[in-house]
Amino acid sequence: MSADFKDHFSDNSDQYLAYRPRYPASLFQQLSDLTTGHDCAWDCATGSGQAAQELGRFYARVIATDASQTQIKSAVRNSKVDYWVALAENSAIRLQSIDLVTVAQAMHWFDIDKFSDEVSRVLKPGGVLAAWTYGLTRVEPGIDELVNHLYGPVLEPYWPQERKMIENEYRDFRLPLPEIAMPGYEMTQQWSLPQFMGYLGTWSAIRLYRQQTDTDPLEVLLADFQRQWGGADTLKTITWPVVVRVWRKA
Repeated sequence: MSADFKDHFSDNSDQYLAYRPRYPASLFQQLSDLTTGHDCAWDCATGSGQAAQELGRFYARVIATDASQTQIKSAVRNSKVDYWVALAENSAIRLQSIDLVTVAQAMHWFDIDKFSDEVSRVLKPGGVLAAWTYGLTRVEPGIDELVNHLYGPVLEPYWPQERKMIENEYRDFRLPLPEIAMPGYEMTQQWSLPQFMGYLGTWSAIRLYRQQTDTDPLEVLLADFQRQWGGADTLKTITWPVVVRVWRKA
């Protein structure tokens, strides 16, 4: 495995699988509509395999790769999905064999020039690359204020620099492919407070904070979250805005 791979998620792959939000079904439908072929899709940096599972509804075969062997071992199995460990920039996928490449909440970790070359190599003519990202949650004002406090003042020194690309909604990426305009999307979940706190615990900055300070910022803020949330079993609607960028190979 390349020394350049920054592994922020292997240590909590089970939690990542349990508490990450689900991408909207309409996104995968629209991406499918953009490709003329539906033989094979590549879900790059698949993580728990969430996007790969959805792609299996539209493509005969899905290749799902991740640089983390732990993530691949934990990913949800599906007869249409082939999982293997590989870097985004060196996938071992056959030349011009892919109709659609997807990257969910991960392209900020890549060497973009090398990844762009790999995408151009594996995509069929007319094939599509789609990358998306989502930022902070929206719940209700009191809870949002606590999340913003946690994200900013508490965790600021512990976020990797790549996080800035998410904050900038992937506008920094420039690829040598024609871009296709896409609408905005939202993810929503109905979660209890323990589920919401589980999601916050998947943040890479939380893990680093725990390692470096031997304390848990979620425990420190738990009472404040409980006051704002109400009963632990109370379900609230959690919303994430999703930004999608799409390019097509000529």
